[in-house]
Formats: sequence, structure tokens, C-alpha cells
Amino acid sequence: MSRPRPRRKGDAGPARLIALHKPPGILSQWSGDPHWPGLSSLLSLPGFYPAGRLDRDSEGLLLLTNDGGLQAWLTDPAFHLPKTYLALVEGAPDAEALEALRRGVTLADGPTRPAEARRIPPPDWRPQAEEAPGSWLELTITEGRNRQVRRMGQHIGHKVLRLIRWSIGPWTLADLPPGETREVTPPAWPLPPPPA
Repeated sequence: MSRPRPRRKGDAGPARLIALHKPPGILSQWSGDPHWPGLSSLLSLPGFYPAGRLDRDSEGLLLLTNDGGLQAWLTDPAFHLPKTYLALVEGAPDAEALEALRRGVTLADGPTRPAEARRIPPPDWRPQAEEAPGSWLELTITEGRNRQVRRMGQHIGHKVLRLIRWSIGPWTLADLPPGETREVTPPAWPLPPPPA
């Protein structure tokens, strides 16, 4: 069960934003469960809450904030905030498979928005891990459905074997080792409205 969103309070101080490089095998919530540890196994940030999620097996950028309004802005798909992922997939997606992602594919919960999708060389900065053979894709989406990138890969016939979120809007993983955090600059208030 996730914690309730914090509310903006006059005495809560300024909105703050922390970037975390979430390793795989960690839940995107403070408390763990009987099988998997939560964020509290990595750090202690009282009053901060995850703005969005990465599934247990995924790794990469997770933003944490002390401000409910900012948390809602970061996670609401109406704002079309781009999120870029690097995905190791089975096989070698051809031009037709990539074009399907660019047009948008229909998943069980409806069609996806068009994505940016391209093949890339294996990222030389990625954390060391055992990897099966496959191809690396860079995907940028403007939604955040449950396990969306994994389901998109399955839809085009290329199972996602490893998934790293590189960026959310202007914030990236650059020079941030797994399990480490850094404070980043939040957007200026008032927050931008949703696109027309």
C-alpha cells in the first residue's frame, strides 16, 4: 500500500526534488515486503515520497519530493512529461517493429501515445549486470502506465530483458551511481499547465 500524497503546507518549506538511481530488486516504496526490500534499505528521507514508480526489476531514475503538488505534476500523464528508457530486448527489432512503437501500439488497457524509438549501441555507462544477448533500444514515452515499456516490447515480439530509466523531463541519471542520490532543481512555481 502506498503512502498518501503529502499536501503542500505553508510551513513545510520550499519544494525539494531528489534524484535516486534505483537499483533492480528494490521496490519503489519506503517499506519492503516479505520478499523484496523497499527504499528504506537504501536511504532515509523523512517527508519525501516517490513521484512515480519503477517496477521491482527495473532500475534507473526515480524522483522523490516533499511536495504533493509537485508529485502530482510529475506523475500526471496529462502533462506529457517525457520519460526516456534504455531497454535491452530479445532479438533485433526491425524497422517495422520500431515504427509500430512510433505510431503507438494497443495494449490491454488501450492504445499508447506515439513513442520515440530507436536502436542504440549498448550504453557504456550502464551498471554492470549479467545480460542475455539482445539489442538495446532507446524509448521515450509521455505516459506512465504499469510496466508500460515492458508490455510495449512484448507487443512487438521482443521481450524486455533489462530496463533502465535514463531521464524524466530534464532530470537524468548522468554521473549518478546505483543506490546514490543528488538534489536537483525542481521546476519553478507556478507549475506549467497541461498542454492544450
